[in-house]
Amino acid sequence: MTRVRLGVNIDHVATVRNARGEIYPSPLRAAILAQKNGADSVTIHLREDRRHINEKDLIEIKSNLKIPLNLEIAATKEMLGIAIKRKPPFICIVPEKRKEITTEGGLNLKYRKTFLKKLISRLKKNKSRVSLFIEPKIKDINEAKNLKADCIEIHTGKFCKLVNEKKSFQNELQKIKNAVNLAVFLGLEVHAGHGLTYKSAKILSRIKGIKEFNIGHFLIGESIYDGLGKTIKKFRKIIRR
Repeated sequence: MTRVRLGVNIDHVATVRNARGEIYPSPLRAAILAQKNGADSVTIHLREDRRHINEKDLIEIKSNLKIPLNLEIAATKEMLGIAIKRKPPFICIVPEKRKEITTEGGLNLKYRKTFLKKLISRLKKNKSRVSLFIEPKIKDINEAKNLKADCIEIHTGKFCKLVNEKKSFQNELQKIKNAVNLAVFLGLEVHAGHGLTYKSAKILSRIKGIKEFNIGHFLIGESIYDGLGKTIKKFRKIIRR
């Protein structure tokens, strides 16, 4: 049985750095520490406004990392050009709004569908594994398959918010289970991410078929108290139990 992978998103190390316009804390150092402590990949989101990660970070991290780098990008010509040039092994296409605090939902796979299909094809020819960040909806799973993505990453934000607020999450959990089952049936690899905490990751780890969890904000936050290595190891134990 293939073990479940943990991707560590280090965007918010760069957020802290950029808050003061300094050169520290270093996203590269965080990436190397994540690798040292058992992360299976490192995720960075190169936003159009460069609010946290920048292209210098991308170059440095990719050059020094021995585990795969997962680059999150919007479906734009600029980002396609950067991805083609830098050739990260993993790419996740995500929606992006200029004024949002964080990613607010899954991709609209019907919007600029022709360009999205071309983008996926170009990235795959460039030897990158391509994932689409989508809602746990049956129509989106089918559309991702039609677009010839390698993987999907299910947006778990709504589910995690319900868990955090101690509200009923069973309906949302069932949607995720149904989405996972269909994706696996169609031959898509399934990932999960956004808003995950120890508690919500533990619940979702019981779903057979999720191969990868990508976790950032909570993980970096907990690292302030417990250290990055200890936090990564705790998440590894949770998702692989």
